[in-house]
Amino acid sequence: MIIIKSPEEIAIMRQCGKILAAILDKLRMGVKPGIKTCWLDSTMLEESQRWGVKPSFKNYHGFPAHLCVSVNDEIVHGIPGERVLKEGDIVSLDVGVFHGGFHADTAVTVGVGRISNQAKEIMAVTEGSLKAGIAQAKCGAYVRDISAAVQGYVESRGFSVVREYTGHGVGKELHEEPQIPNFASHRGPLLRRGMTLAIEPMVNAGDWHTRLAPNQWTVLTADGSLSAHFEHTIVITDSEAEILT
Repeated sequence: MIIIKSPEEIAIMRQCGKILAAILDKLRMGVKPGIKTCWLDSTMLEESQRWGVKPSFKNYHGFPAHLCVSVNDEIVHGIPGERVLKEGDIVSLDVGVFHGGFHADTAVTVGVGRISNQAKEIMAVTEGSLKAGIAQAKCGAYVRDISAAVQGYVESRGFSVVREYTGHGVGKELHEEPQIPNFASHRGPLLRRGMTLAIEPMVNAGDWHTRLAPNQWTVLTADGSLSAHFEHTIVITDSEAEILT
């Protein structure tokens, strides 16, 4: 069911989004060569406690960490642990918090020290495709308009969009309807004022196909190519969408 949020609910999600954005800034500033990915998990927990919010991902369908940390050819759902980040890696941080009865969800990909030109390009293209998708998220448009904008932006620049994993509605539940593919398929529902969405392009340098790691969580590119991931939680308004994260 498509859920339309009231102004009071949107106000809570706006506050939730601001807190999450501040936590993500803290995390991205800490990404540097030599740190273990488990440090990011500990920092996510500490910052959430400091802000008085709850990490959304911990134990969600059994997920074992407070955030997702995906490195290089890992697309999403990377589990932080003893892996040490090294110069040239790119790291996708996918985070969510629960506050006042609502979730917010956001993601960013950052470079570790000096990175390759290809890494810089895929990060820029993925972030650009997120902006292109958000620009189409208008009252009276359809989900497909967002999807087509993301796909067109990415493929015109020689990259591919992941098809098995999508954006989604977000609010009282971490994942609500509608699904928001990053490629143009069915038209999807009409976008209405008060809908809150998590738009999240996942972009591969090579083919769009994926594979699942033995841990049954981490999703990787099937061909071993680099991948990047950017995400914002937004709300549909009477004019341009408002970015909450």
